[in-house]
Amino acid sequence: MESTHADPSWPQWRGPERDGQVESIPLPKTLNETVNKVVWSTPLAPSYSGPVIAEGKVFTTETVDEKDEVVRAFDQKTGKELWKTSWPGAMSVFFIAKANGDWIRATPAYADEKLYVAGMQDLVVCLDANDGSILWKADLANKFKTGNPPFGFVSSPLVDGDALYIQAANSVCRLNAQTGKVEWRVLKSSEAFGSAFSSPVISTIHGQRQLVVQTRKELAGLNLSDGSPYWQTEVPAFRDMNILTPTILGNKIFTSTYGGSSLMYEIQKQAEGTFSVTELWTNKAQGYMSSPVVINGDIYLHLRNQRFSCINSETGETKWTTTPFGKYWSLVTDGNRILALDERGDLLLINVNPNEFELISQLHVSDSPSWAHLAIDKDHIYVRTLDELIVYSNK
Repeated sequence: MESTHADPSWPQWRGPERDGQVESIPLPKTLNETVNKVVWSTPLAPSYSGPVIAEGKVFTTETVDEKDEVVRAFDQKTGKELWKTSWPGAMSVFFIAKANGDWIRATPAYADEKLYVAGMQDLVVCLDANDGSILWKADLANKFKTGNPPFGFVSSPLVDGDALYIQAANSVCRLNAQTGKVEWRVLKSSEAFGSAFSSPVISTIHGQRQLVVQTRKELAGLNLSDGSPYWQTEVPAFRDMNILTPTILGNKIFTSTYGGSSLMYEIQKQAEGTFSVTELWTNKAQGYMSSPVVINGDIYLHLRNQRFSCINSETGETKWTTTPFGKYWSLVTDGNRILALDERGDLLLINVNPNEFELISQLHVSDSPSWAHLAIDKDHIYVRTLDELIVYSNK
């Protein structure tokens, strides 16, 4: 997350701070075909990776012919392809996930003119963002003899200075971002289905900067230098379906699980350097794959039952819940409005209102499923559907 290079527009999973917050980029006041015109688009093979924007380029991934993983870079303004890099890497996922395909899932991370890509077979590839040349590869499944993850490499990598943090090979790892060397590996699981769905974040809790991770079974805060846990707690879910990115609210952490509930934990500081975890409240609402945004102390969350909900972070009270939408939403907010990309191919613009659901407008952008996280900058809205990358004007 720290970089000596000019700040990229959308460097990683869920944006600059991995939380869907885009205060410096005002969202459109309305959505319609007249104002939000298609600037450019390009057909692509399938992927669930969200687009990454940096250096005047748009980076995206695809899985081609069920055989190769491909990264492509496009000119941000014109859509001209600048380079393309590929490697063998496709795999067949576990039958439970077959409905969602066998293609690449994690969103890459950009930092210091490098792009870090998580391939399906627990392979991390570092590319020169200028020309697409491969700088290094780390084959974690082979190195740690964990085999291909049954659901593919899902967790999106996180770069912080010279460190690359990932949840792969049934564990949490820190790699040297310059060389790919594994510097530590913790929270190892011996279970066949141990690879995480959630993506890590970095946060300062009680003055201690730390890596916050959600594994398939637990939530934990780790020492960035050696991976040792400051605190950890079990998070109950059906078949360990802990998928959401941890949501940090000061010294509290929110998560919501499939077949479980919504939970708010407080991290409390004990003696010097030690912490404890307390469950503050639980709410029967079940999250699924969509990580929420927090605005003025309210949690806006898309649920497993396909409804959208507002939950008060202090009390855990549900303020409102909508009728069903699609199976997945990716969310960004400027604090006044929420822009959501529905899996059914709809962009939704929502007014921030804790008292009622207030849909301002919506725009149908594709008949193809849209599971990739949307991206945005001051000029454009980037939508990666299953078969296309479409760039709209952000007015």
